[in-house]
Amino acid sequence: MKQPNTDELCRRCGKESETIQHIPAACEKPAGIEYAKRHDGIAKVSHQKLAEEAELIEDKSPYYRYTPASELENDNFKLYWNRSIITDKTIPANRPDTTPKNKKPKTTYLIDIAVPNTHNLAKTITEKQNKHQELANEICAVWKQNTVQVISIVISSTGLIPKSLSQSLKRLNLHPNTYIQTQKSVILGTCSIVRNFLNYKQDHQA
Repeated sequence: MKQPNTDELCRRCGKESETIQHIPAACEKPAGIEYAKRHDGIAKVSHQKLAEEAELIEDKSPYYRYTPASELENDNFKLYWNRSIITDKTIPANRPDTTPKNKKPKTTYLIDIAVPNTHNLAKTITEKQNKHQELANEICAVWKQNTVQVISIVISSTGLIPKSLSQSLKRLNLHPNTYIQTQKSVILGTCSIVRNFLNYKQDHQA
C-alpha cells in the first residue's frame, strides 16, 4: 500500500516495521482504543452467554449491542464484569475480564481474554494462566470457595482458534459453538483495525 522508496517504519508508532503482523496486534498506538474494543467484543460474547446460561438476563440482543452490567446476581450465581477484586493480600493482577461465581458448588472462574498475533498464541495462553493464579489462591481463601479456576480465552488476531479454547468453553459449561461468535468478533475487529490503519495517513494529512 505504500509508495516506493518510502520509510518502512509504521505510520502510526514510527518504531517498528509496518507488517501485517504489526498492524493488528503489535502497534502501541491503537492499543488503547481499537485493540481494547476488539478485546471487549470477545468479552461481551462470553459474558452474555454466561449470563443467559445462569438465567441472569433475558436479553437476546446481538453481542455487539449487548452492554454488560458490572454485577449480576440471583440465588445461584453472581457474575462480575471487568471488576477489581479486593483481597486481604495486595495483588496487582486483580481485575479479570469476567468473574462468574457459582454459589452452590462454591466454584469461581477468573476469565482473562487476549488477542495476540498467531506466533504468540501459545505464549499468551501460558501467560494468562499464570497471571491470575495468585488471585485465584486468595479468592479461594477469602470467599471460601471449593474451587477457583483461571480460564483463558485466547484467539489470534487473524481468528486462529487454539485447541485450549474448546476446553475453556467446556469448563464454563458454554455451548461448543460459542467459538463461532468469538471468532467472528475477532475477525471483524481486526478488519476494522487494518482498514483504519491503512486510511490513517490520508485522514491525518487531511
